[in-house]
Amino acid sequence: MSHANIRSFDPDRDFYLGEPDCRRAVVLYGDYTSNACRRLRDILRRIADRQDGKVVYIYRQFFDPGNADADRAARAAIAAGRQGMFWDMHQVLFGRGQGFGAEDIETLAQEVGLDLSKFRRDMRSDAVGRHLARDREFAKAMNVTRTPALFIEGEPYFGAWDELSIMDAVERPFGFRVEMASQRFFGWAASGGLLLVLATLAALIVANSGLHGVYERLRLTTFALELGDGRFGLTVEQWINDCLMTIFFLIVGIEIKREVVSGELSDLSSAMLPIIGALGGMAAPALIYAAFNFGGAGAHGWGVPMATDIAFTLGLMALLGRRVPNSLKVFVAALAIADDLGAIVVIAMFYGHGLNVAPMLGALACIALMALMGRARVYALAPYLVLGIVLWAFTHASGIHATMAGVVTAMLIPARRPAKVEEVAAQATVIADAVEPDDEPRRENIAEYAVLALENAINRLREPGHHLQHALENWTNFLILPLFAFFNTGILLAGSHFSPLAPESVGVILGLLIGKPLGIVGACWLAVRLGWAQLSSEINWRQFIGAGCLAGVGFTMSIFIASAAFEGPQLASVKLAVLLGSVTSAIVGASLLAHAGAATTRRA
Repeated sequence: MSHANIRSFDPDRDFYLGEPDCRRAVVLYGDYTSNACRRLRDILRRIADRQDGKVVYIYRQFFDPGNADADRAARAAIAAGRQGMFWDMHQVLFGRGQGFGAEDIETLAQEVGLDLSKFRRDMRSDAVGRHLARDREFAKAMNVTRTPALFIEGEPYFGAWDELSIMDAVERPFGFRVEMASQRFFGWAASGGLLLVLATLAALIVANSGLHGVYERLRLTTFALELGDGRFGLTVEQWINDCLMTIFFLIVGIEIKREVVSGELSDLSSAMLPIIGALGGMAAPALIYAAFNFGGAGAHGWGVPMATDIAFTLGLMALLGRRVPNSLKVFVAALAIADDLGAIVVIAMFYGHGLNVAPMLGALACIALMALMGRARVYALAPYLVLGIVLWAFTHASGIHATMAGVVTAMLIPARRPAKVEEVAAQATVIADAVEPDDEPRRENIAEYAVLALENAINRLREPGHHLQHALENWTNFLILPLFAFFNTGILLAGSHFSPLAPESVGVILGLLIGKPLGIVGACWLAVRLGWAQLSSEINWRQFIGAGCLAGVGFTMSIFIASAAFEGPQLASVKLAVLLGSVTSAIVGASLLAHAGAATTRRA
C-alpha cells in the first residue's frame, strides 16, 4: 500500500469493505445527493464483492458545506456506523438519491432497523461532527475539490468510470504500468528537452567515433517517390528538415493562433510586455551578430541568434519548480510564442531560395481554397490536411522554405468557440440514462448511438486545431524534434574548422548569451518605465534577468535557421556556436533563477 494510504487509512475510524491489511486500497470521496457518486459507488461495490480479500474499499464523506441535505445524509451514515450498520444506511441513502429531510432520514433509519433514540443522539453528537471534519481534512490533503473523487493506492484516478478500467488501475498489470509510466514521462515538462539533449549527445558521439562514415551516408541517403516518369527525391536530412519539420511548424502555428485568438496574446494590455520583450529579444541578438559580421561572408546569418527554443526554456523552468513564479512562466511562454512568430516571418522573408512564379500561384490557390472552406465553416480537419500536403509541394517548388506550409495551414484551420462543459455534461447524463433506462426496454442499438453521441459532444469541447495538436504533439516532441537534433548536430569536432573567434561564431554566441537577455530585459524595463506595460508583482528584476538569459537557449529554431542560411564547414561552425551559446545561456539563466527564487523564499 502506498505511503499516502498507510498514513491516512485508519481501520478504527474509516468505513471500509475488505481486509484492512490488503495492499490495494480504493478510496471514494462521495456525496449522497450526487447521481455521479451513486453510479461510481455501484461500480466500486461490484469490484469489492468480486475481489474479496484483494481490495479494501473505503468511503469518505465530502460535499459542499452549504448542502444541508448532503450534510444530513452524511451524518446519518456515520451515526448508523456507530451501531455497526454504516453500509446498510449507505445503501438506502444512495438508493433514495433525492433530498434528505429530517423525517426522510428517520424513515430510512427505521427501514434499516436502527435504534432510533441512539441514532438521534449520534446524529447531533460531537463524535459524528469530528468524523466529518476528519474526512474533510483528508480530502483537503489529497487536493479534492469536488465529488466523486477516486483514489487508488493513494493516486488520483482520472480514467474511465467502467469496471474494467478501474480494475486495471487496481491490479496494475504490466501493460497498465508501462502505459502509466509513459504518460508520466510524456507529461513531464522537461521530457522533450531531455530527449533533445540525448539525441544531440548521441549525434556528437556517433559523428566523432568510428561510425562517422555510416552517419554521413545515412544522413545523405536519398529516398524518392516515383509515379510513372515523375520522381521526387530528398536526402534523409532534407526529408526531416523540410518535410517532418513542417509538422513541427504546424504545431507552432496552432499555438500562435490560439494565443492570439484566446490566450495571453489576445488581450493587448496583457500581451504588451511579452510582445515588446520578444521584439527586443530578436532585435538585440541580430544587431550584435551584424556588428561582428557586417560586410563579411556570414552577414546573412543574422537571424540565427534571434530564436528561442520554447521546449528547452519551459522545461528548464519546470525543473526549477516553485523557485520560478507562475506569472514568469506565463510571460516566458507568451514571449516564446511571439518569438516563434517573428522567427517564422524571418525564415519566410529572408531564407528562401528564390521565387518560382508558377508553383507560387498553385500555393496561393491552395491558400484561397482553405480560406473559402473556413468562411463556409468547414470544421472537418481532413480537407485542410490534404490541401496542406499539396500546399507543401507547391511551396517547396516555389523556393519559399517548405515548412511555411505548416504555419499557413495552421492559421487557416478555422477556430470556433468550444461548447460549454456543463452543457456537454448534461448531454452525457441524458445519454447515460438512455443506456440504462429505468422503466422501458433497452433498444438494441442504444450503446452504439451513445458512443457516437458522446464522441461528437466531447469533440465540441475543443476547437479543431486543438484536436490536431493533441494528435501530433507527442510525435513532434518525442520523434520529429529528436530526429532533427540527431541528424543536424552530428558535427565532426576533431579537425573541425570551428573557431570561437570567427565572426559568425562570436555573433551567434554573444547574440544568444548577451543579446537575448539584454534585448528582453532592456525592452521590458523601458516599457514599464514609460507606462506601456506593467510587471507582475510576483516577479522581481533579478528573476526577469534569469528568464532573459534562459531565453538565450536557441537550439532547435536557431539550428533550423542556420541550416537555411549556411552550408558546408561554415554551417558546422555556426551549429557548434549555437550549441555553445545555448548551453551557456541555460546554465547562467537557470543559476540566476534558482538563486533569485531561493532568496525570495528566504525573505518570505
